[in-house]
Amino acid sequence: MVVMLAWMWLEKLTGLHDVHIDKHYIYTNFVAILAIAVYVFALRDKRENYYNGVMTYKQGFISGLIISIIVTVFSPITQYITSEIISPDYFNNVIEYSVGEGEMTLEAAQNYFNLKSYMTQVVIATPIMGIITTAIVAVFVKNK
Repeated sequence: MVVMLAWMWLEKLTGLHDVHIDKHYIYTNFVAILAIAVYVFALRDKRENYYNGVMTYKQGFISGLIISIIVTVFSPITQYITSEIISPDYFNNVIEYSVGEGEMTLEAAQNYFNLKSYMTQVVIATPIMGIITTAIVAVFVKNK
């Protein structure tokens, strides 16, 4: 949660939610690097401090799944804080940009860019990305 909120704050500060919203779709994806790093550090810590330095793929995968579940549970709260506190004008800005660029109709943009839609998306995408990340990271963190 902290990493994601910090990233959203950074996006807001750098203008990716308003002045440079045309570049948002590119730079927002870099948060994946931080998310993967969180999984790596968490699974390495679990290996060293819980499994006494020896972790199987299954143990790493299960540990990563638990992280994914926790992150998924808190993802709507993170999205709410982002949308209502950090960047309350983001939806209006992205709607205006999408319609202005001819990418979407006003109605389609309003239906897609809103808190309810983003909360739904985050609850679906977070466990999927968490499982994929876990499956990959566990390969590199295991040592048995």
